[in-house]
Amino acid sequence: MTKLELAMSKPKHIHILGICGTFMGGIAAIAKQSGYRVTGCDANVYPPMSTQLEAQGIELIEGFGVEQLELKPDVFVIGNVVSRGNPLMEEILNRNLPYASGPQWLADTLLRDKWVLGVAGTHGKTTTSSMLAWILEYAGLNPGFLIGGVPQNFGISARITDAAFFVIEADEYDTAFFDKRSKFVHYHPRTAVLNNLEFDHADIFADLAAIETQFHHLVRTVPGNGLVVCNGREESLQRVIQRGCWTPVEKFGSNDGWNIDANDQVSLNGKAQGTLHWDLLGEHNRMNALAALAAARHAGVPVDQGLAALSAFRNVKRRMEVRGTVNGITVYDDFAHHPTAIDTTVAGLRRKIGKARILAVLEPRSNTMKLGVMKDALPGSLREADLVFCYAGNLGWDARGALAPLGDKAVVKDDLNELIEAIAAAAKSGDQILVMSNGGFGGIHEKLLKRFH
Repeated sequence: MTKLELAMSKPKHIHILGICGTFMGGIAAIAKQSGYRVTGCDANVYPPMSTQLEAQGIELIEGFGVEQLELKPDVFVIGNVVSRGNPLMEEILNRNLPYASGPQWLADTLLRDKWVLGVAGTHGKTTTSSMLAWILEYAGLNPGFLIGGVPQNFGISARITDAAFFVIEADEYDTAFFDKRSKFVHYHPRTAVLNNLEFDHADIFADLAAIETQFHHLVRTVPGNGLVVCNGREESLQRVIQRGCWTPVEKFGSNDGWNIDANDQVSLNGKAQGTLHWDLLGEHNRMNALAALAAARHAGVPVDQGLAALSAFRNVKRRMEVRGTVNGITVYDDFAHHPTAIDTTVAGLRRKIGKARILAVLEPRSNTMKLGVMKDALPGSLREADLVFCYAGNLGWDARGALAPLGDKAVVKDDLNELIEAIAAAAKSGDQILVMSNGGFGGIHEKLLKRFH
């Protein structure tokens, strides 16, 4: 009997609080695949996540009513959207019922016997995790994975298999209201990718040094027979490693490790390994590819096989995804929301399209952006765009003032419909409209395409 069959022969019941987030929804999916009875609740039980979960036979409840205690699960699994004062959580505490955070439950229950490959970093976690999972899949290793997006090579964001390997997007955000460590300290990866490290998540971290400490905690969990794959261009990551590392380190983006030249020739310690053939844009994706190749090689995939896999890689949804072209105007959707990601995304599109006009459309929606911590970096990150349109609804800072250095190039609107009309008035055939947000942005992509008809 396989491990998966053994797990399925002993059904247990978990009830997930905050099930409709990408991460907790992924845990729900692989728990169900492993034979658990899975139920869950959330304040926002609506498509697409609700549809995906219900299609897998997962029972969903709207809200956090205390009557859910009557389900009597073996354990309550708590998402980090749940805080003190939540009525169901308060009663779980009052009755001393068993509960665990999502990352802790996942690590203790489903990942204990796995070779975990964890991908951490401020940017590129989803894309690099998807590349890595695809390389392992292409090589016949049948990995499990939990990724914060939908890799188009797979069409799903999470799965569990009988295979040894499990790829996880290793997020530095905090674990739960009762565990303020980063999620990734729970995963105990044997292969850890440190993709990059900048200040982000201003709602929970005071400064860059605080995040570096969490990354150092991650490094402390990687075994001596493991591997740390580390961006050699990032001073912040060099400081993390210098605080103590008991694991071999392979750098990428530097001559003393993995590198890639202008012709997409990949090298390792100065020795040619092959050529990367693909149509993804941007230096950031070339760096993501190096990290994925290095991590996959640690799991036993030869570099030439990794390169062949990447030539067949289809990027994650919402990563420079073309949503449509109408009357010569192309609308892209991208998840970029941090100034560095905005900069690399705009620059990548500029290299692709040459002199065509880029109309950058931005919704500062992440917690960090809403706080205005990064606002002074926005003008520089948008410098290669020809026009900039910013949605300032519900912002707690002055977007007009922040974008003033861009002069007449920048248009700021507090009303979404007014923003759409301003974009429509400015757009003309040949323009490339790059919409950047980590949310749905009020369906602006489809509204613009309809407006252009």
